[in-house]
Amino acid sequence: MEKFENLISSAIDLGVSDVHITGGHPVVYRINGILKFQTTVKWNYKEVDALLETLLTPRQLNELRERYSIDCAMRFSRGWLRINVFYTTRGLSLAIRILPGIVPTIEQLNLHPSLKEICKLKSGLVLICGATGVGKTTTIASLLEEINRNFAQHIITLEDPIEFRFISKKSFVEQRELGTHMPTFERGLLDVLREDPDVIVIGEVRDQETIKLMLNIAEAGHLIIATMHASNSEEALHRILNAFPMESQDDIRNRLASTLAWLVIQDMVFLDKFGFRVPLLSILRSSQSLKGTIREDKLHQIENIIQLGKNEGMFSFDRYLNEYLMSQNFLTPPLKLFQPSPEKTEGVDYRSPIMDSSREPLKRYPKDKKRITEPASPSPESDQVPTFSNDGRSLKDLIEELDKEYK
Repeated sequence: MEKFENLISSAIDLGVSDVHITGGHPVVYRINGILKFQTTVKWNYKEVDALLETLLTPRQLNELRERYSIDCAMRFSRGWLRINVFYTTRGLSLAIRILPGIVPTIEQLNLHPSLKEICKLKSGLVLICGATGVGKTTTIASLLEEINRNFAQHIITLEDPIEFRFISKKSFVEQRELGTHMPTFERGLLDVLREDPDVIVIGEVRDQETIKLMLNIAEAGHLIIATMHASNSEEALHRILNAFPMESQDDIRNRLASTLAWLVIQDMVFLDKFGFRVPLLSILRSSQSLKGTIREDKLHQIENIIQLGKNEGMFSFDRYLNEYLMSQNFLTPPLKLFQPSPEKTEGVDYRSPIMDSSREPLKRYPKDKKRITEPASPSPESDQVPTFSNDGRSLKDLIEELDKEYK
C-alpha cells in the first residue's frame, strides 16, 4: 500500500491526470494529454492482486468476479481517485483518474464566468458534453458547488461512480451511486420526483428511457444537468433524437426545444502561454432561433446560430480560445487544486445493514425490553379493557349491550 501511495503522490506532484498499473509492465501515466512510460517503476502480478485486496471492499471484490470489471472512487490525502479495475491478459489492471482533493470553483477551473448563470436557473435542461477525460464531471462539480454555496436548493446526483463528495452548505446535497444506491439510472430518475428535488444531476445519459425521463423531469419544472459523449452541439442533439424511432422524433424535438437551456461542449487545450491544459468550451444557449431550428429539424444550422449568437453569450471553440482564454493574464494551474480538503467529510460512505440481504433482519428493539411508547397489554382476566366509545364505554360493555339486544 505504501508503494501505491508514493506512486500517486508523485503523480500529483508531476501534474499527472491518469495512471495505469498492470502486472509485469512499467507504470504508464498521462500528462498534458500525452501517454508516457515510467520504466523505473514496475508492479508484479502478485503485487497488483494484493493491492486490490486492500483497496476494494468484499462487495466490490464480488462484483469484480462477476463482471470482470468495476468502477469505484476513493479518497487520497491530496485528492480523489476514480478507479476502473478490469481483467486483461496480464491479469488485473487499474486505470486511475486523479481528481482534485477539493470541489473546485468555476474560477479555479478557468471556466468562463457566464457559466454561473446556469446556477441561477430554476428549471430546464443543461447538457455538458465532450469526449472521455476532458473534465465534464469536474465542470458539473463546480456548478453544483456554486449552487451549494449560494442557493437553498435540494440537489440530488445520480452518478457512476461518485467522484466528488459534497458537504451541504446553503443547499442540501444527496448523492447516489449506480450499483450501490440504485440499480439503474432509470430507477434513480423514477425515484427522484418523489424526493422533493430542485436540481438533479445525471452522470451519463445512455439510453432512450433515460432521455425520456430526463425530458419529463425538465418539463416538470426542475433543473436537470446531464453529461453526454458528443464532440459538437449538432452531434449531441442528433444522439438524443436518434435514440427514438422516427415516429416519435417530432414529439422529442418539440420537448427538447422547449426544455434545453444550455448545451456546453468541452475539450482540453494546452496553452504554451501558461504551460498547462485548460478547458476549451463551445457554448450554445436557448434562444428563439435555436428553438425553431430544433423544431424544424434543421440541426445543420446549429453552428451558424453559435456564430451569430455572440451577443447572447454563445461561443464557438475558436472564439472561446481567442476572445476569452488568450485574453487572460492569469489562469489557475491545475496543481493548485490537488491539496487536502479543509472541510471535514461527512459520513458519506455509510452502508445501512438493512440493505445487506445476506444478514439476519435487524431487531426492532432489544429482546428483553418493551418499547416505551407501547402500552402494556392487559391480561385476559383483567377488567381493564381499553375504552373505545366517546362516552367512556369499553369494548366489553358494547359487546354485552349488543348481546342483550339480539337476545
